[in-house]
Amino acid sequence: MSTPAPARQTSGDDLIGEIEDRVLWLATAIVDHANRVRPNPSGLKVGGHQASSASMASIMTALWFHHLRPEDRVSVKPHAAPVLHAINYLLGELDESYLTRLREFGGIQSYPSRSKDPDPVDYSTGSVGIGATAPIWGAIARRYVDMSFGGAGQGRQYSLLGDAELDEGAIWEAIVDPIVAELGEIVWIVDLNRQSLDRVVPNIAADRLQGMFASAGWQVITLKYGQLLEELFARPGGEALRLRVDEMSNPEYQRLLRCDAQALRERLPGQGPLAREIATIIDDLDDATLLAAVRNLGGHDFRAIDLALSSIDDTRPTVIFAYTIKGHRLPSQGHPQNHSSLLNAEQMRALSAQLGADFDDPWLPFPEGSAASRLCIDTATRLRRHNQPISAPPAVPADIGRTPSGTATTQAALGRALLDLTREAPEAARRVVTVSPDVTSSTNLGGWVNKVGIWSPTERTDWFADDTETILHWRERPSGQHIELGIAETNLVGMLGELGATWSRWGHPLLPIGVLYDPFVERALEPWAFGIYAGGQSILVGTPSGVSLAPEGGAHQSIKTPSIGIEQPGCIAYEPAFAIDTEWTLLASLARLGRPNGSSAYLRLSTRPVNQLLAAVPPDPAARERRRSQVVAGAYPLRRSDNARVTIAAMGAVVPEAIAASEQLEQLGIEADVICVTSPGLIFAAMRARQGQGEAETWILDEAFPADRATPLVTVLDGHPHALAFLAGINQVPSTNLGVTGFGQSGALNDVQQYHGLDVNSIIYAALDLAE
Repeated sequence: MSTPAPARQTSGDDLIGEIEDRVLWLATAIVDHANRVRPNPSGLKVGGHQASSASMASIMTALWFHHLRPEDRVSVKPHAAPVLHAINYLLGELDESYLTRLREFGGIQSYPSRSKDPDPVDYSTGSVGIGATAPIWGAIARRYVDMSFGGAGQGRQYSLLGDAELDEGAIWEAIVDPIVAELGEIVWIVDLNRQSLDRVVPNIAADRLQGMFASAGWQVITLKYGQLLEELFARPGGEALRLRVDEMSNPEYQRLLRCDAQALRERLPGQGPLAREIATIIDDLDDATLLAAVRNLGGHDFRAIDLALSSIDDTRPTVIFAYTIKGHRLPSQGHPQNHSSLLNAEQMRALSAQLGADFDDPWLPFPEGSAASRLCIDTATRLRRHNQPISAPPAVPADIGRTPSGTATTQAALGRALLDLTREAPEAARRVVTVSPDVTSSTNLGGWVNKVGIWSPTERTDWFADDTETILHWRERPSGQHIELGIAETNLVGMLGELGATWSRWGHPLLPIGVLYDPFVERALEPWAFGIYAGGQSILVGTPSGVSLAPEGGAHQSIKTPSIGIEQPGCIAYEPAFAIDTEWTLLASLARLGRPNGSSAYLRLSTRPVNQLLAAVPPDPAARERRRSQVVAGAYPLRRSDNARVTIAAMGAVVPEAIAASEQLEQLGIEADVICVTSPGLIFAAMRARQGQGEAETWILDEAFPADRATPLVTVLDGHPHALAFLAGINQVPSTNLGVTGFGQSGALNDVQQYHGLDVNSIIYAALDLAE
């Protein structure tokens, strides 16, 4: 990888070229310092991507210094993070001390991070495909805020993504959603360097990709060749050269980048009938021009980039396919294994001379008063954003005051609680926005949707408004509060993340709730977790859940989701057993959203009808409040016995079985306490805090699992048993843990529960074994 890099040959403004030189140098030097200069006592790989940064240096320089406006937002591809930091440094947004701290504890992150980087980052990226699609959901969130409350302004939403990211399914799930075709502020710029981590991609099929975007209603702009190549194509015989380059395979083209001028003269004409014409054209070029011409792709030519960015049609989303060279102008350019390659000291010294930088003082700014320095100052002034004051979210009541009776499901309780909120706390309800991937009616949101309507950028005719048999009214209008997406859970949670970040972007907090089938939480988990990492606060509701939807069978059961709720950072998970528990945990979760110290929540709900009198809600106001605080804190005693010999800790839809088991055990002379667990994650956090591992309130342990009532423990839930197995560690007691450990079957609830060992008899047998 020692082929010398040719000098820059780019048309256009020399001043912007000087800025690009410095951006490329700084990005390369940031990675170099982290790997070659900074001490590394552990010997662990530090990493960084000089080649991936180099392919984006021209595009990002042109975008920031010529085209961006303060109201615009940009998602930067993960491996180009050093370019973003270099630009922020030149604009005075990043202190020089951080340039030596890439991937260092407390320093600049490996990939752009809104929450952890010290300089401005619009979108966190790092998980391939997720950061690229985030501006789509950010555009919808901005429109929603602006139409509902005002103050979010306008502005484009740019995504700078690598061509390999187009392999991700999340990309295409987002592109084909019907709502996306209406978002004219979306601009994607694809860094088409035709390389992945391991190789030159042989058949990247740019034409096919462009057709896929066009068929989804996008404007497609191809930025393929720069001015120098276009001038050669215009010469007599130039069409032969264009045809040769167009039809050349990606690996063959990349190999040409590794050639000196003599080898290039031999290889470029090829063996076809047009070889003589091509040879004649390139014979007239000196070596420097020939080397520059073969590298003169549109993604590195400022005039071509400017023309493409000036051609954007703001009435529909736009994608720009920018042909680039991975490692452009570095000694590693075009090499198939340059993804993580690092320049050595000799190469860095040569690069500094080529780019007009100082190898011994790599962070030296432009001379004060120079044209480049003035351009940086002017650009920083132009892009400066006013600090957006953050409005406090409206107060959410802790208890609406209803005491459910009869038979109900926790899933239905969700819809009821939202409707009650519109009456009891209209200001808070106005901030609620629900999102669903085409499961609105089957998750009991119909009443809510009828009340608040469907959000749409424009009002649409409801052609079934006069149909007396229509129960769910689909009124689409800008004032609606429910967003309906296609059947793609990744889109749902991407939307949730951006709706949950509006408090930090535009100062307007929303209270977003996403509803999906619980078995699909795992499918949606990575983008939702990434949204939480990026500062998005939301409530994810999984319903129906477990094997309690017995007739639908193993294909629609969830086993691991209770554990996911425990383990997900930035999230509090609840699995309520009763309607009142659902209301209280939902209200508590809403109260944590839209604030700097807020958190997300996951509610696992069920379609199993349960007798609500089993909740035994205390009628005394003080006792009711105590119960509510226990529910929100993670667990509460449902039944206490004077001489308990065993404790049954149950969660969610199997609490009725736990109660029935305790009653039958009492008839056998074995008294049992029954504890209803609503949040194993909060109980686990309290237990760790008591051990000195983390900070959390521990009072709930004394109320739900007091040491003076410690007995052998049976745990049971409609999920994997290890989610509650830790409870035995609170008081160090023997335990038996019941739950679901295998795929289920269709059948009646009793049959399925017996199959998995969740039925009353299984709980009794476990309790008897422990008591004896």
